[in-house]
Amino acid sequence: MLIESQKKDKAGSERYFNRDLSWIEFNRRVLQEAQDADTPLLERAKFLAIVSSNLDEFMAVRVAETREKIKAGFMQKDFTGYTPSGLYKRLIKRTDSMVSEQYRTYREISRLLTKKGLLLLEYEDLNTTQRKSLDAYFHEIIFPVLTPMAVDQSRPFPLVHNKYVYLAVVLRRPGDTEEDKPLFAIVQVPSNIPRIVTVPLRSNSKKKSFILIEELIKHHIQTLFSGYIPESVHAFRVTRNADLSINEEEIEDLLEEIEKELRRRRRGAPVRLEVEKGIHSFALMELQREFKLYDHVFEMDGPLDLTFLSSFADHLEGYSHLKFPAIKPVYPEELPPQEDIFNVLRKRDVLVYHPYESFDAVTDFIIEASEDPDVMAIKMTLYRVNGESRLIPALARAAESGKQVTVVVELKARFDEERNIAWARTLEKAGCHVVYGLVGLKTHAKIILVVRHERNVLKRYVHVGTGNYNESTARVYTDIGLFTSDPVVGEDASELFNEITGFSALKTLQAFTVAPTGMKNKLFELIRREAEHARTGKPARIIAKINSLSNQEMIDELYAASQAGVKIDLIVRGVCCLRPGVQDFSENIRVISIVDRFLEHSRLFYFENAGNSELFLSSADWMTRNLSRRIELMCPIYDDRIKGMLADILHLSLSDNVKARQLLPNGSYQFVTRNDKEAPIRSQFEAMKVKNWKKEEWTTTT
Repeated sequence: MLIESQKKDKAGSERYFNRDLSWIEFNRRVLQEAQDADTPLLERAKFLAIVSSNLDEFMAVRVAETREKIKAGFMQKDFTGYTPSGLYKRLIKRTDSMVSEQYRTYREISRLLTKKGLLLLEYEDLNTTQRKSLDAYFHEIIFPVLTPMAVDQSRPFPLVHNKYVYLAVVLRRPGDTEEDKPLFAIVQVPSNIPRIVTVPLRSNSKKKSFILIEELIKHHIQTLFSGYIPESVHAFRVTRNADLSINEEEIEDLLEEIEKELRRRRRGAPVRLEVEKGIHSFALMELQREFKLYDHVFEMDGPLDLTFLSSFADHLEGYSHLKFPAIKPVYPEELPPQEDIFNVLRKRDVLVYHPYESFDAVTDFIIEASEDPDVMAIKMTLYRVNGESRLIPALARAAESGKQVTVVVELKARFDEERNIAWARTLEKAGCHVVYGLVGLKTHAKIILVVRHERNVLKRYVHVGTGNYNESTARVYTDIGLFTSDPVVGEDASELFNEITGFSALKTLQAFTVAPTGMKNKLFELIRREAEHARTGKPARIIAKINSLSNQEMIDELYAASQAGVKIDLIVRGVCCLRPGVQDFSENIRVISIVDRFLEHSRLFYFENAGNSELFLSSADWMTRNLSRRIELMCPIYDDRIKGMLADILHLSLSDNVKARQLLPNGSYQFVTRNDKEAPIRSQFEAMKVKNWKKEEWTTTT
């Protein structure tokens, strides 16, 4: 575990855990879900795919950044006590250990799937009839798109795309001896053909069989190299540095520059080489020499890129008993379909908790605004949007009908840059005002402003949320959204958009707190106020639900509040650099992490304030990038009824004794224990019963 290695090498600070090492421990918690026998089998396969996807991004961003620091000769320790070279060694060691455990889990899941009648076969496992059918599939569908690429003096090593699966082929000429140098070539496994092929059923068999297309290509490799003898064929995969390097202050066109950087990303420096177990030594030598990777090579005992397991599980029909029971998000009862949404919001604020409540409420808000003749303007931020979004056509229709539509599109949303560029162009063509945010800052705030003409005045309606306006992720991420017509919130929303889209200096806001200008200081002020209340014997309590906690100043403020006697509960899904539970230092701080069916994504902050409690929802985690390098939003909750709902949501998380893990002072996580008299509480499953938290009365369960 994290702290055990620190004890051995005495690296790291006594006050903090390292961010990247903490992330590895988070991904281990995801891996635990894949290993949990109580998790439905196909869901275990999907968790394994998530582990693989998480690790890809970690390598392409965090590990790549560490390698760049080493190459630049950067030797300074970070605040957790690690130099780049010292950290890199530990990252390699721990990711190597995780990958080994990941593939052990894969083999276990494969065996269990086989028992359930789902078989992933190799070519040798096929009978004559199956081979004939798949041979035809290879020649008709796969072979025409394959391109063998030889590597020799006249043909340099071709570009190997980031995270694509390739085959390394070692060849010999007829008559060659063992002393003769072999030949080398590569073949890309097509990414535009389904990676999993269904195998025809055996006679009188109900078992479903599948094969990966690289298995078919391997068997037929001779068809690509006629006249040569294939000596070995093994898969490999390269992960490249995926970070964009853009000097926004010197460029003239941000969109054009990002498009250039996306093309450069394809040639980013290699940071990881994955190879199939048993790869020929000559092939490995050629790959290592080309990619200059000698210390970060992973030998996989199974298929490369296990992310295919996610689509496999999702699209498999007839095996619902091996998946989580399907849930149908309820439409918020406060927004009845027969009533105009603006009429409802004039009377009361409405809270929506996804995925338990439908994201259709947000989509309908935009659609209704786009079709309402009294709506004058729509403004919103877009960070990550799904491919089939209904929001984009609605915004386009609104602009085409003459409404003022302004959309702040974040072009630098990592790995969604190309999609966001496409959406930006679509919106511009429809007549929307598309803005790319402020120089040097990502726009991460989640907000919609609708301006409507009512009785000779303009009325503002606002939605603020913790998650992206993405209909797909809203089905699997837990996020909070607030609809309100509060005039103070509406005025602040207008001020915020004016700052983002124009040259307007941000005025003193009455409700919102915005990063990077004021959120960090506001949070410090709230934490210090709780500390002062504790010192004077008044009720003091802090509860924060966030994805990550890695800002050193924030951690130090929480330590100080703990020492003043403030009881602090932190629900941190992922990275946590704070060391809790240390006597006379952080003994009043408890940290839990919940990893379950849905990705915990909502950000909620609770401050007791001597009995006059305050609650905020936010787009920001407590990381340096969120507090200093992004436009983030924190919105207070004024409605006591909604305060009660959010308090109950926090209480459910804190009461979880099934999927919650507690962070211990030594850096390890252990499942929250319950005694025999306690009933099991699984917070996400309890939240599916909307009545558990959507109550009319204010509660004090926290």
